[in-house]
Amino acid sequence: MFNSLLGLFSVDMGIDLGTCNTLVCVRGQGIVLNEPSVVAVKKGTNRVLKNGNAVGLVAKEMIGKTPGTITAIRPLQDGVIADFDITEAMLGYFIRKVHGRRSFVMPRVVIAVPSGITAVEKRAVYNSAERAGARRVYLVPEPMAAAIGAGLPVAEPRASMIVDVGGGTTEVAILSLADISTCESIRVAGDDMDEAIVNYMRRTYNLAIGPQTSERIKLEIGSVAELEKELTMQVSGRDLISGLPRETTITSEEVREALKEPIGLIVEAVVRTLEKAEPELAADLITDGICLAGGGSLIRGLDSVLNQTTGLKVRLAEDPLTCVARGTSVFLENLNEWKDTMESTEDDV
Repeated sequence: MFNSLLGLFSVDMGIDLGTCNTLVCVRGQGIVLNEPSVVAVKKGTNRVLKNGNAVGLVAKEMIGKTPGTITAIRPLQDGVIADFDITEAMLGYFIRKVHGRRSFVMPRVVIAVPSGITAVEKRAVYNSAERAGARRVYLVPEPMAAAIGAGLPVAEPRASMIVDVGGGTTEVAILSLADISTCESIRVAGDDMDEAIVNYMRRTYNLAIGPQTSERIKLEIGSVAELEKELTMQVSGRDLISGLPRETTITSEEVREALKEPIGLIVEAVVRTLEKAEPELAADLITDGICLAGGGSLIRGLDSVLNQTTGLKVRLAEDPLTCVARGTSVFLENLNEWKDTMESTEDDV
């Protein structure tokens, strides 16, 4: 009864704790925050700059441009916490920014996590969120949250298939009766695409480019299937031979070549998941097909490649970037009914 009373006064939150971006939604309000998962600290310490406020958009602008005394850190790698203290500082900042002084009761928090993380990695999420100010923490698998956010009928006795391509992980899952029937979680996603472009530019043009330039190339001319009209882009960086700034022109065909390996691994994960599906669920997918979510799914031609490989219909979810966050929002709205089915800090009591 006491917990129920507290729940009436707390500003409960759902968090998509992503490798690239963190999205926060509040019960009854939807998504209220969408910022990069980046923190700027004084080099050699865990002290966050600007009195603990150099987080998110402010910090992302510093990546690749910091002086020797400052480091811009992405504390999550491959979808899991790589730096515990910095993640705690980042979560604390986001919770304070959303929570403000609207309530004297600290919030309950629903966090989406990759389906393949270990017990140790789950414990790191619990600890970071609790020390950042959460009263109670609930974990929900990312593919389940993404499927709900994409509007798939996951509670029905038929198959729903989601491919969530994030920044650090790709989650592939077939769901039925409000649970995951079979899934595959691989640590290959948007970041690996960026890295593949960086390596291609070094190999082909002897040109060193930064992660932000690589991401811009992917967004502006990136594709994984032939385009009706191929695109071109001017790219600037540092010449590896002369050491001087240089500019060159690349095409979408070249980017396609650079992305072959990471896209191939994602396609293989989709095929493996389909091979493990129960026959009745596999039959449902002939009609319902595959739904794509996550920022990485926006790469041009991914739906065509998956369609050619699997023979199934492939569609992009509405607003794929926010699917996971919107899914956590649904869990928030039904927290009292669904909390017994979710992993939480209560399980350790």
